[in-house]
Amino acid sequence: MLIGVPKETKIHEYRVGVPPAGVRELVQHGHRVMVERDAGTEIGLLDEHYERAGAQVVDEVAEIYGTAEMIVKVKEPQPAECAMLRGDQVLFTYLHLAADAVQTNALIDSGCVAIAYETVTDARGGLPLLAPMSEVAGRMSIQAGAHCLEKEQGGRGVLLGGVPGVPPADVVILGGGVVGTHAARMAVGMGARVTIIDRSIPRLRQLDEIFGASATTLYSTVLAIEETVHNADLVIGAVLVVGAAAPKLVRRDMLDEMRRNAVVVDVAIDQGGCFETSRPTTHAEPTYKVANVLHYCVTNMPGAVARTSTFALSNATLPFVLALAGNGWRQAMRGDPHLMHGLNVCRGRITHEAVALDLGHDYLAPDQALAA
Repeated sequence: MLIGVPKETKIHEYRVGVPPAGVRELVQHGHRVMVERDAGTEIGLLDEHYERAGAQVVDEVAEIYGTAEMIVKVKEPQPAECAMLRGDQVLFTYLHLAADAVQTNALIDSGCVAIAYETVTDARGGLPLLAPMSEVAGRMSIQAGAHCLEKEQGGRGVLLGGVPGVPPADVVILGGGVVGTHAARMAVGMGARVTIIDRSIPRLRQLDEIFGASATTLYSTVLAIEETVHNADLVIGAVLVVGAAAPKLVRRDMLDEMRRNAVVVDVAIDQGGCFETSRPTTHAEPTYKVANVLHYCVTNMPGAVARTSTFALSNATLPFVLALAGNGWRQAMRGDPHLMHGLNVCRGRITHEAVALDLGHDYLAPDQALAA
């Protein structure tokens, strides 16, 4: 199969879909790989590294979209990229369609087969292709939040861990999944007072075993969220409903009761965000204020540590890329129902139930799409 790896075009996005090691593996399995020139240069993955691994480096992205049988990316295709997709082409990348009707309609119109990293599952019910970036984003959320708490950034002027004689910051984490757990690890490690809120009792038990007295766990209720958020210096939004829009856990009126210049970091922003006042931001302009609460809602947080993120993501995606390239998308999905869960759009139809429900589209079951 001919696999295309374009340079990411989202603002301040420096990750790349396949690093040279992944190219070497694909070539070793008999596939051809085209990589856009300078796709990985910003993170030290040079064109000569790709050429030595066996890739063809091309100058024009149109050549990649015009000839490749499968496109492997990191972030969702931008409008100009959607316009280049073909009906006989497979797209394998993060999509986050439930909060993006424009992209969804563009993928439908293209007729391509769009497989989303974030809805591929595993035998334990996990999300193996979302997990590595969730780990990065969870850890980064505390790093970014701590920076935003500095007075010069518009925050409260609070040091996350405090100092002897001065209390540490109060950090509230909404959601105890992968993002929330890694956020808690960082916050606890920096000496903050940490509260984790989740609606799963078994998960709360696990978190209690992990953190012990270093963090407080609370069952998720409206009152619990209101009380903890009102007294927080930093709130991390870490909720996830697979494939669907994130629930709005923090209402606009709750901000009026929060500490002045408190910070919220909405890691769920790719799925619409879990704060009612969240709107997508970029690394160029990451923050804004509503009711004297500083919001950090960057949609590609792991892009800030693009080299680490590229390798972490490729470690997880490469086996699936090999399966799709080696067997074709239909046969690969017939042999792996977990990969089939990643099918979001197929030949003009929505094939993920949560996406169809959130955006008001008709739903076609993925097994029916395979049979068509």
